[in-house]
This record gives sequence, C-alpha cells and structure tokens, in this order.
Amino acid sequence: MTISVSPGSELELAFTDVLANGQAVGRAGGIVVFCFGPLPAERARVRITAVKPKYAVAQLLSILETSPQRVAPFCPVFGECGGCQLQHLAYPAQLAWKREVVRNALVRIGGFAEISVADTIGMRNPRAYRNKMSLVVDRSSKRVGFYKQRSHDVVQIDGCPIVLPRLDAQIPRLNAAKADPVTADAFERARHVVARTSRATGQVVVTVTTDRPDEALKAKAAQVAGKLDRIAGLTNSYDLSGSNAIVGRKQRTLTGSATIEESMGGLRYRVSSGSFFQVNVEILERILERLDPLLGRPLRILDLYCGAGAFALYFAKRGSTVVGIEENALAVAEARENAALNGLASSVRFHTSTVEHALTNPGMAKDVAGTEAVFLDPPRKGCEERALTAIAARRIPAIWYLSCDPATLARDLKFLAAKGYRPGEVQPFDMFPQTGHVETLALLALS
Repeated sequence: MTISVSPGSELELAFTDVLANGQAVGRAGGIVVFCFGPLPAERARVRITAVKPKYAVAQLLSILETSPQRVAPFCPVFGECGGCQLQHLAYPAQLAWKREVVRNALVRIGGFAEISVADTIGMRNPRAYRNKMSLVVDRSSKRVGFYKQRSHDVVQIDGCPIVLPRLDAQIPRLNAAKADPVTADAFERARHVVARTSRATGQVVVTVTTDRPDEALKAKAAQVAGKLDRIAGLTNSYDLSGSNAIVGRKQRTLTGSATIEESMGGLRYRVSSGSFFQVNVEILERILERLDPLLGRPLRILDLYCGAGAFALYFAKRGSTVVGIEENALAVAEARENAALNGLASSVRFHTSTVEHALTNPGMAKDVAGTEAVFLDPPRKGCEERALTAIAARRIPAIWYLSCDPATLARDLKFLAAKGYRPGEVQPFDMFPQTGHVETLALLALS
C-alpha cells in the first residue's frame, strides 16, 4: 500500500527510537518521520507538517498504543518549552536510553564494535537539580521565560521544576519586578537574566545581560534586588560575543556581591552567575569519585578546557601538580582566585589560551613537559584535531576525556585510537536529567 507523505496528511505510525532533541523516529513508506511526543514502541496518529528531501516532520495528534515506560510530565509547559525533552519517559528508561546513545555513537561513528559502556549513573531525585538558570526576557510582555522548542519564540513561565528551589523562587519575583512601573525600565534593554545558586550555602547571584552597560538598570539596581528573594548580589553582563550569547564578556557589580560560594570534594569555590562551573553538583561529585582511584599517587596533569578550575583544584588537592588551560579570561581569573582560596596556588597554574595554541606554543613547553595524564572537558563540538595530534605526539600515557556529546566523543576517540590510545572504561553520567543530553567519561591508555 502506498502511503502519502505530504503536508497536511494524517498517518498512523509506529515509532522505534527517540533523538536527543526529543523527536521520536518513525517511518512512512520508506521516509523517516520525526515527531515530538511519541516514545519508542508506541503507535501514534500524526499530521505531516513539513516534507524535506530525506525526511518529514509531523505533529502528534494522539497516542494509539502506549509504552509501559510512559509517565506523566511534571512541568505544565513540557512539550512547548525547549528545556526538557524526556519528562514523559520514566527515569530508569532515560538512564538506559542514554547508555545506548553513547554505545551506538561509539560503534557507529567510532568503529568500536566491542566497546563496553557501563550503566548510566543517575541522580537520587532527578528534579530540582540545576544550580544555574538562563531566562529570556520577553520584551513584548511583562514576563520572563525560556525559548520554545527549535525556536527563538518565548514560553512565558511562573516557575521551573528543574532548577534548585532558591532559583525557582526568583521567577515570579522577576515577573513582578518586570511588571512593576517602579522597576520596569530596568528590564527594557535586557536580553537575558542569568541566576546561580549554591547548594552548600543557598546564596544566589543574578546578572542581567544587555548589549552595553545599562544605566537604567544601574539606577534601579537596589529596587530590583529588593524585589528578588534574598539575593547576594546583582550584576550587569554586557559586551556580547554574538547575537546568541547569554552572558557578556564583561560584567560589573551593581549591588552586593558578584560571587557566591559553593563547596564540593573538600574544596571551596567562589563562582559568579556566568561561571564555567557545572550545573549539577551531585553528579559532579560522582564524576570526581570515579576519577579519585586514578589519583592514588601524585601526577603531573594537564587540564584542558579547565573552565573555573573545578577539576584542576580537585586534582591538586589530591597531591598532583596541575596546569590548566582555558581561553575565557574571566574563568581563568576565577580559577586562580579559587586556587588561592584553597591554599593550592603552588600546586596548580592556569593559563589563558586556546588549547591548540597552548599545546603548540614553544613558550608552554616547560608546562607541558612530563605530563602523565591529560584531562579533557571540551565544549560540545569536541576537540580540535590539532589539539589531539599534539597530545598524541607527546605520547602522554593517559587521557581522561569528559564529553557532553556522544557523537564528537566517538569521533575524537576514533582519532586517538589511530594514534595508539586504547579506550578502557566508558562511564555515562546523567548530568542533565529529563533532557536528551548525557555526560560521558572515557578513560584511555597509550598502548
């Protein structure tokens, strides 16, 4: 039977998989159909909304056969907001799915047919975990929100069950401040409001992001801060690196403190709202627990893409000598301050540089010489081939690769395998429950 796949046509389809963006995968007459809402092993009635040369996109009309793994989403804007993709999938099934995402990427992209991937390490309570939220300021209304799925339209919200309670409490207060004639002009040029809290202290800092220093915001800073829920400080972030930037390259403190203090692994960290610091402290601690056995003796460690130094300082506290490389100058400044705060300034050095430049710069040769282990925590795009080539050329014995994207991890491990590095344990971590994202630690040894 010929199945018509054209805009407006309605079909009954079986779905077999789900993508990281939450879209389920089905087939109609040999054409792949993507649709948000169904789960694997479900049948659904859908309406085709777009047809491309190699696939079609559909809108869910109704579920006809329900998966036993389906649960009721706990957020009223799930399916509209782009923040979460998997709230309708039971949490144990989310963990199993993420393990398979990692394994499939390593097999399909990396060519590691026999690789073993451990079960995903998850959270005790996979809600209210994020210590940072980035809200969009909707200039057409009196409220803030998040971006819609696959769009720059805004979903207006009154709360978010994924962020820690101290952040959730700020959302209705921000809406009230934006609507109040006394403080409304402080948000007229705002693009984003970014807030961060500490699990250890409960402190909160908030930054309002604008294109340039905002004098109206500065003038009303005390009033805005007074309307929020006991925040430690309010800052203005500006000098954006691009049109999609959430936080600017520069920041000025308007009232109170620009930083709060977090503690983890016996260390103290002072971080700002825009810090390069992990958003899920519970899972960060689990990653450190997995790395801990590798630190049984002092090592010379090179921490690449080190951010604000969370891992570098932990390695140094365990007795290792660490060199951290990070291209963001503000993150490096925070890392150095945190090293001094913990009495580790003599054990760890931080440099502002791209990883590629640091590894090929003769001036860095002394810092790189004698490295026994490299810790990699790159952005989603993975590592530049030039950086991996430089690591392999130095025959550094061990690579500990922490990745937030299975596809680029698989690509980079394939490259390193060709240079003589053998992947050992691969351990996924659920850093971002309810979403399609998965963090993976891969340990490699030089053959």
